[in-house]
Amino acid sequence: MKITKIGYFWLDTWVMANVIQLATQDFCTRFLHHANDPCGRLYDQMTQAARSASANIAEGNSRHSTSKETEMKLTDVARASLSELANDYINWLLRHEHAPWSRYSADYKAVADIQLDKPCYQDDVLYQSSIHILKQKHRFDSWLLADDSLVVANCILALCNRLIMMLSRQIEKQLTAFREEGGFTEALTTERLAYRTEQSKQNEAPACPVCGKPMIKRVAKKGMNAGREFWSCSSYPQCHGTRSLK
Repeated sequence: MKITKIGYFWLDTWVMANVIQLATQDFCTRFLHHANDPCGRLYDQMTQAARSASANIAEGNSRHSTSKETEMKLTDVARASLSELANDYINWLLRHEHAPWSRYSADYKAVADIQLDKPCYQDDVLYQSSIHILKQKHRFDSWLLADDSLVVANCILALCNRLIMMLSRQIEKQLTAFREEGGFTEALTTERLAYRTEQSKQNEAPACPVCGKPMIKRVAKKGMNAGREFWSCSSYPQCHGTRSLK
Protein backbone atom coordinates (compact mmCIF):
# COMPACT_ATOMS: atom_id res chain seq x y z
CA MET A 1 0.00 0.00 0.00
CA LYS A 2 1.57 3.27 -1.11
CA ILE A 3 1.11 6.20 1.28
CA THR A 4 2.02 9.75 0.33
CA LYS A 5 3.55 12.28 2.69
CA ILE A 6 0.31 14.19 3.03
CA GLY A 7 -1.20 11.45 5.20
CA TYR A 8 -1.88 11.64 8.93
CA PHE A 9 1.18 9.47 9.65
CA TRP A 10 3.27 12.65 9.40
CA LEU A 11 1.12 14.72 11.76
CA ASP A 12 2.65 15.45 15.17
CA THR A 13 -0.89 15.63 16.55
CA TRP A 14 -1.63 12.07 15.42
CA VAL A 15 1.67 10.82 16.85
CA MET A 16 1.01 12.52 20.19
CA ALA A 17 -2.56 11.20 20.23
CA ASN A 18 -1.21 7.67 19.87
CA VAL A 19 1.28 8.25 22.69
CA ILE A 20 -1.61 9.38 24.91
CA GLN A 21 -3.76 6.42 23.85
CA LEU A 22 -1.05 3.89 24.65
CA ALA A 23 -0.28 5.61 27.96
CA THR A 24 -3.97 5.71 28.90
CA GLN A 25 -4.47 2.02 28.10
CA ASP A 26 -1.48 1.20 30.29
CA PHE A 27 -2.73 3.50 33.08
CA CYS A 28 -6.17 1.90 33.12
CA THR A 29 -4.73 -1.62 33.10
CA ARG A 30 -2.33 -0.87 35.95
CA PHE A 31 -4.38 1.30 38.27
CA LEU A 32 -8.08 0.63 37.70
CA HIS A 33 -9.54 -2.39 39.44
CA HIS A 34 -12.76 -3.69 40.92
CA ALA A 35 -12.44 -1.60 44.09
CA ASN A 36 -12.19 1.81 42.39
CA ASP A 37 -13.96 0.94 39.11
CA PRO A 38 -16.41 -1.87 40.00
CA CYS A 39 -18.37 -1.79 36.73
CA GLY A 40 -15.43 -1.01 34.47
CA ARG A 41 -17.15 2.11 33.15
CA LEU A 42 -14.24 4.44 33.87
CA TYR A 43 -11.89 2.05 32.06
CA ASP A 44 -14.18 2.07 29.01
CA GLN A 45 -14.72 5.83 29.05
CA MET A 46 -11.04 6.72 29.33
CA THR A 47 -9.79 4.24 26.73
CA GLN A 48 -12.58 5.18 24.31
CA ALA A 49 -11.89 8.92 24.72
CA ALA A 50 -8.19 8.29 24.04
CA ARG A 51 -9.03 6.18 20.99
CA SER A 52 -11.46 8.82 19.70
CA ALA A 53 -8.69 11.42 19.64
CA SER A 54 -6.31 9.48 17.41
CA ALA A 55 -9.10 8.01 15.26
CA ASN A 56 -10.74 11.36 14.50
CA ILE A 57 -7.43 13.05 13.71
CA ALA A 58 -6.73 10.27 11.19
CA GLU A 59 -10.24 10.30 9.70
CA GLY A 60 -10.30 14.10 9.52
CA ASN A 61 -6.98 14.26 7.70
CA SER A 62 -8.17 11.56 5.30
CA ARG A 63 -11.01 13.91 4.29
CA HIS A 64 -8.59 16.79 3.64
CA SER A 65 -8.88 16.69 -0.14
CA THR A 66 -12.65 16.09 -0.29
CA SER A 67 -14.15 18.26 2.45
CA LYS A 68 -12.20 20.69 4.59
CA GLU A 69 -15.36 21.37 6.58
CA THR A 70 -15.56 17.70 7.58
CA GLU A 71 -11.84 17.72 8.35
CA MET A 72 -12.31 20.61 10.79
CA LYS A 73 -15.33 18.99 12.44
CA LEU A 74 -13.53 15.69 13.03
CA THR A 75 -10.42 17.46 14.33
CA ASP A 76 -12.66 19.35 16.74
CA VAL A 77 -14.21 16.04 17.87
CA ALA A 78 -10.69 14.82 18.63
CA ARG A 79 -10.05 17.95 20.68
CA ALA A 80 -13.31 17.48 22.60
CA SER A 81 -12.43 13.83 23.35
CA LEU A 82 -9.10 14.94 24.77
CA SER A 83 -10.83 17.48 27.00
CA GLU A 84 -13.04 14.68 28.31
CA LEU A 85 -10.00 12.48 28.95
CA ALA A 86 -8.12 15.32 30.65
CA ASN A 87 -11.07 15.85 32.98
CA ASP A 88 -10.93 12.16 33.98
CA TYR A 89 -7.27 12.54 34.95
CA ILE A 90 -8.06 15.71 36.90
CA ASN A 91 -10.79 13.82 38.74
CA TRP A 92 -8.38 10.98 39.51
CA LEU A 93 -5.95 13.42 41.10
CA LEU A 94 -8.67 15.14 43.11
CA ARG A 95 -10.03 11.80 44.33
CA HIS A 96 -6.60 11.22 45.83
CA GLU A 97 -6.50 14.69 47.43
CA HIS A 98 -3.85 15.78 44.96
CA ALA A 99 -3.75 18.85 42.70
CA PRO A 100 -2.36 18.71 39.14
CA TRP A 101 1.22 19.78 38.63
CA SER A 102 1.78 23.51 38.62
CA ARG A 103 3.01 24.74 35.26
CA TYR A 104 6.01 26.09 37.17
CA SER A 105 6.90 22.74 38.76
CA ALA A 106 10.06 20.90 37.73
CA ASP A 107 8.19 17.85 36.44
CA TYR A 108 5.75 19.90 34.35
CA LYS A 109 8.60 21.88 32.78
CA ALA A 110 10.57 18.70 32.11
CA VAL A 111 7.63 17.07 30.31
CA ALA A 112 6.89 20.27 28.39
CA ASP A 113 10.51 20.58 27.25
CA ILE A 114 10.46 17.19 25.52
CA GLN A 115 9.85 17.83 21.83
CA LEU A 116 8.72 15.15 19.41
CA ASP A 117 11.15 14.01 16.75
CA LYS A 118 10.14 14.75 13.20
CA PRO A 119 8.90 11.69 11.30
CA CYS A 120 11.40 10.31 8.84
CA TYR A 121 9.77 7.45 6.96
CA GLN A 122 10.97 5.78 3.80
CA ASP A 123 8.93 3.19 1.92
CA ASP A 124 7.64 1.08 4.86
CA VAL A 125 5.42 3.72 6.45
CA LEU A 126 3.18 1.50 8.58
CA TYR A 127 6.14 -0.19 10.23
CA GLN A 128 8.30 2.92 10.56
CA SER A 129 5.49 5.11 11.90
CA SER A 130 4.77 2.51 14.60
CA ILE A 131 8.43 2.46 15.61
CA HIS A 132 8.36 6.27 15.66
CA ILE A 133 5.32 6.37 17.98
CA LEU A 134 6.89 3.90 20.42
CA LYS A 135 10.13 5.88 20.42
CA GLN A 136 8.27 9.11 21.26
CA LYS A 137 6.34 7.39 24.05
CA HIS A 138 9.54 6.07 25.61
CA ARG A 139 10.81 9.65 25.94
CA PHE A 140 8.23 10.11 28.72
CA ASP A 141 8.97 6.79 30.45
CA SER A 142 10.46 8.50 33.51
CA TRP A 143 6.89 9.47 34.45
CA LEU A 144 4.71 6.98 32.54
CA LEU A 145 6.40 3.94 34.12
CA ALA A 146 6.28 5.32 37.67
CA ASP A 147 4.67 3.16 40.34
CA ASP A 148 2.75 6.15 41.65
CA SER A 149 -0.51 6.62 39.72
CA LEU A 150 -0.48 10.34 40.55
CA VAL A 151 2.80 10.84 38.70
CA VAL A 152 1.50 8.94 35.68
CA ALA A 153 -1.82 10.81 35.70
CA ASN A 154 -0.07 14.17 35.92
CA CYS A 155 2.19 13.34 32.99
CA ILE A 156 -0.68 12.20 30.74
CA LEU A 157 -2.75 15.22 31.79
CA ALA A 158 0.11 17.50 30.73
CA LEU A 159 0.30 15.70 27.38
CA CYS A 160 -3.47 16.01 26.90
CA ASN A 161 -3.39 19.76 27.49
CA ARG A 162 -0.42 20.07 25.17
CA LEU A 163 -2.21 18.18 22.38
CA ILE A 164 -5.37 20.23 22.86
CA MET A 165 -3.35 23.37 22.12
CA MET A 166 -1.71 21.67 19.12
CA LEU A 167 -5.12 20.74 17.73
CA SER A 168 -6.42 24.27 18.27
CA ARG A 169 -3.60 25.59 16.09
CA GLN A 170 -4.28 22.86 13.53
CA ILE A 171 -7.96 23.84 13.35
CA GLU A 172 -7.00 27.50 12.84
CA LYS A 173 -4.86 26.49 9.85
CA GLN A 174 -7.69 24.32 8.49
CA LEU A 175 -10.11 27.22 8.83
CA THR A 176 -7.75 29.53 6.92
CA ALA A 177 -7.42 26.94 4.14
CA PHE A 178 -11.18 26.47 4.04
CA ARG A 179 -11.77 30.20 3.67
CA GLU A 180 -9.22 30.47 0.88
CA GLU A 181 -9.79 27.23 -1.02
CA GLY A 182 -12.84 25.37 0.22
CA GLY A 183 -12.81 21.65 -0.48
CA PHE A 184 -13.82 19.21 -3.17
CA THR A 185 -17.28 18.62 -1.67
CA GLU A 186 -17.86 22.33 -1.09
CA ALA A 187 -16.72 23.08 -4.64
CA LEU A 188 -19.16 20.52 -6.03
CA THR A 189 -21.99 22.08 -4.04
CA THR A 190 -21.10 25.55 -5.34
CA GLU A 191 -20.84 24.28 -8.91
CA ARG A 192 -24.16 22.44 -8.67
CA LEU A 193 -25.90 25.49 -7.24
CA ALA A 194 -24.46 27.74 -9.95
CA TYR A 195 -25.70 25.32 -12.63
CA ARG A 196 -29.19 25.12 -11.13
CA THR A 197 -29.34 28.91 -10.85
CA GLU A 198 -28.37 29.32 -14.50
CA GLN A 199 -30.97 26.74 -15.51
CA SER A 200 -33.60 28.65 -13.55
CA LYS A 201 -32.72 31.86 -15.40
CA GLN A 202 -33.11 30.12 -18.74
CA ASN A 203 -36.44 28.62 -17.67
CA GLU A 204 -37.72 32.01 -16.54
CA ALA A 205 -37.93 31.08 -12.89
CA PRO A 206 -39.57 33.67 -10.62
CA ALA A 207 -37.51 36.19 -8.67
CA CYS A 208 -37.16 35.85 -4.92
CA PRO A 209 -39.76 38.00 -3.16
CA VAL A 210 -37.20 38.91 -0.50
CA CYS A 211 -33.95 39.69 -2.34
CA GLY A 212 -34.90 39.54 -6.00
CA LYS A 213 -32.42 36.83 -6.98
CA PRO A 214 -33.51 33.96 -9.27
CA MET A 215 -35.18 31.03 -7.55
CA ILE A 216 -34.59 27.30 -7.98
CA LYS A 217 -36.76 24.26 -7.40
CA ARG A 218 -36.24 22.31 -4.21
CA VAL A 219 -38.08 19.46 -2.51
CA ALA A 220 -39.36 19.89 1.04
CA LYS A 221 -37.69 17.34 3.32
CA LYS A 222 -39.99 17.63 6.34
CA GLY A 223 -43.25 19.11 7.56
CA MET A 224 -46.70 18.83 6.07
CA ASN A 225 -45.32 19.54 2.59
CA ALA A 226 -42.57 16.91 2.73
CA GLY A 227 -41.85 15.51 -0.73
CA ARG A 228 -43.38 18.45 -2.58
CA GLU A 229 -41.46 20.84 -4.82
CA PHE A 230 -41.34 24.58 -4.12
CA TRP A 231 -39.41 27.64 -5.26
CA SER A 232 -36.46 28.56 -3.02
CA CYS A 233 -34.07 31.48 -3.24
CA SER A 234 -30.82 30.49 -4.96
CA SER A 235 -28.85 32.27 -2.24
CA TYR A 236 -30.23 30.04 0.56
CA PRO A 237 -29.28 29.80 3.44
CA GLN A 238 -28.34 33.50 3.33
CA CYS A 239 -31.88 34.25 2.11
CA HIS A 240 -34.96 32.24 3.12
CA GLY A 241 -37.34 33.55 0.45
CA THR A 242 -39.79 30.96 -0.95
CA ARG A 243 -42.73 30.73 -3.35
CA SER A 244 -45.25 27.99 -3.88
CA LEU A 245 -44.84 26.00 -7.06
CA LYS A 246 -47.88 26.44 -9.32
